[in-house]
Amino acid sequence: DWFWAERKSSFFFLCLCLCCCYLRVFHLLSMPRVVAKPNAAKRSVKPYAKSAALHVARPKNFGLGGTVQPKRDVTRFVKWPKYIRLQRQRSILLRRLKVPPSIRQFRFTLDKNVATQLITLLSKYSPETKAEKSARLLAAAQEGEGSSKKKPFVLKFGLNHITTLVEQKKAKLVVIAHDVDPIELVLWLPALCRKMDVPYCIIKGKSRLGQLVHQKTATCVALTDVADEHSAAFNRLVESCKLSLPDEHA
Repeated sequence: DWFWAERKSSFFFLCLCLCCCYLRVFHLLSMPRVVAKPNAAKRSVKPYAKSAALHVARPKNFGLGGTVQPKRDVTRFVKWPKYIRLQRQRSILLRRLKVPPSIRQFRFTLDKNVATQLITLLSKYSPETKAEKSARLLAAAQEGEGSSKKKPFVLKFGLNHITTLVEQKKAKLVVIAHDVDPIELVLWLPALCRKMDVPYCIIKGKSRLGQLVHQKTATCVALTDVADEHSAAFNRLVESCKLSLPDEHA
């Protein structure tokens, strides 16, 4: 029995394989045939033309490991020094925030021409150096007690010293730097000068004032006396200083 059962299963499998083959052949025969055109023009292939140029154009690849990147303006990404960052941030704050009048008045500085004339006049009253002072005292000692030479007029500097001179109304002109840091050091000085009726002006550059008194910087300087030959020019400068102030501080 098992023999005939095995023969039947083999015969069934063989019939199944023959049916699949007939279906595949029928499918291939039913597909449309593509016939090549007899007059189809063959595509002509041109040979590579060698260039006689000295420099052959090569496309650039700006990917990783490729061509060097072109130069760009990287100012935005520069790590600036701290003092530059601070002064830029400070200027932005000054533009955006409301500034009190007592601080705002330091923006009204002397005109460039008037400031140049003032610096020229003040430079004639710079304090004498140690060598000049020694020479003056030696000459006075050689002349004896009857020497008629007076102590020269010089610029006064030092915040406490100038405050005392203004309170005593001895100062004839006070020159204040506009860029004192912190500004609170001289914030009250213009109000004191107005109260004591002492002329004052604000000039650009604490280093310029420092050069006049042989220092690196100076917050303010003052004149107590001037020579007779400079009195006319000094009076004109005082009037110009009064005009340079804003109306509420004039």
